[in-house]
Amino acid sequence: MGVGEQGAGVGRWWAFGRSADRGTCVRVREEELAAWGRRVGAEVGVPVFIGLSGPLGAGKSVFARAVARGAGVGGALPSPTFNIVFRYALPGGRAVIHADLFRLRSEAELAGIGWEDMVDDEGAIVLVEWCERAGDALPRDRWEVSLGFVPGEVGVREVVVARFGEPVGLPWSAVAAG
Repeated sequence: MGVGEQGAGVGRWWAFGRSADRGTCVRVREEELAAWGRRVGAEVGVPVFIGLSGPLGAGKSVFARAVARGAGVGGALPSPTFNIVFRYALPGGRAVIHADLFRLRSEAELAGIGWEDMVDDEGAIVLVEWCERAGDALPRDRWEVSLGFVPGEVGVREVVVARFGEPVGLPWSAVAAG
């Protein structure tokens, strides 16, 4: 069965030719993406690193903010585009760290934002937009969520989720039930 046949419809999962945990894909509307993000924030264990990639406006910040909300972050959640990193403390020693690497020009600049401390934080959900800019400095155990536009389908995003190493599990069913 081809990818298009198996994956037809918004909110339905299908696997690319690789194993399902290294190329799972879904098409979702923004509200479904946000609902999944809230569920991830509420249920995911720590430590976890979730890298986010995709073009401007594809939903990286929507997902990151939803994860933070689901984890219990209240108040304003500004974009870290200019500050680069925001850290939100949560009860029980947990934290949400939201970083945006868009303005970094090289991996060498990661030291200036406390990269090693961020990725080694045992009590954190780490969300990094434009994660591909970290190159070889990305942690071995991580999730990468790539978001993209679906031509001809206004308001629908294609989400590809890939697992690297042995990160903690992400809850899937909230969006998969679409």
